[in-house]
Amino acid sequence: MFKGSICALITPFKGEEIDERALETLVNWHVGQGTHGLVPCGTTGESPTLSHKEHDRVVEIVVDVAAGRVPVIAGAGSNSTKEAVRLTQNAAKAGADAVLVVTPYYNKPNQEGLYQHYRALNDCTDIPIFIYNIPGRCVVDMSVATMARLAELKNIVGVKDATADLMRPAETLAAIGADFIQLSGEDGTVLPFMAAGGHGCISVTANVAPRLCAEFQEACLAGDYARARVLNAKLMPLHAAMFVDTNPAPAKYGVSQLGMAAEDVRGPLVTLTEEARVTVRSAMKGADLI
Repeated sequence: MFKGSICALITPFKGEEIDERALETLVNWHVGQGTHGLVPCGTTGESPTLSHKEHDRVVEIVVDVAAGRVPVIAGAGSNSTKEAVRLTQNAAKAGADAVLVVTPYYNKPNQEGLYQHYRALNDCTDIPIFIYNIPGRCVVDMSVATMARLAELKNIVGVKDATADLMRPAETLAAIGADFIQLSGEDGTVLPFMAAGGHGCISVTANVAPRLCAEFQEACLAGDYARARVLNAKLMPLHAAMFVDTNPAPAKYGVSQLGMAAEDVRGPLVTLTEEARVTVRSAMKGADLI
């Protein structure tokens, strides 16, 4: 169920409000374009700036509109274990297929603290849980050994690995086995990640190029790395453009160029400079998206 191109979905805004109609449109568009799964309320969904009520509402909308056509992995992370439990339980209640839980940021827990955080989540629900390991944003880095301990728990099913360390997927495979689902969190390194044992990617680029990302993932999963390399070469300038400024501002601008939603982001993020917009447009033209 959890494999292929899984879009780290933007949360469209119209001014300061969530644009619910645009969100519904995006979900239907992704399903039609071949996206294999959706992640609402992750980093790309600007979860740090969503109120609790807004967070719950976005998950509910995505689950309802997806209607079982693709799996929904709801963002449910917090640097408070108590809050992460609430978000996880709410996602389960809303009908999400799994949750994505980021390592607690700012607090800087040690490895035992990380273990206890995820164990509390495992014990609070029956929903599958993905660990989200992204040291660049959270400062802490979950070790493979800690992940292997967590994999012994019934609800810890996989990881979104955004370390960009290409030894990790092979190390994780060796330590935990092929049943532990490894999803890349780095579009730019996803080709070698897949070759080393990955199952898919939670992708930022899929916001603007869902069909291309899905075709790339399908080639990897089929073992057709000759085709995957061709598609990856086409996608690489777009992967770079999606991080010409802080995510998700470039992705939101790209989506706006497709006429799907406004480019509005919430502070402290700001919309792109004209120079950055030129970069995104150029990459989208190169990928035949506009």
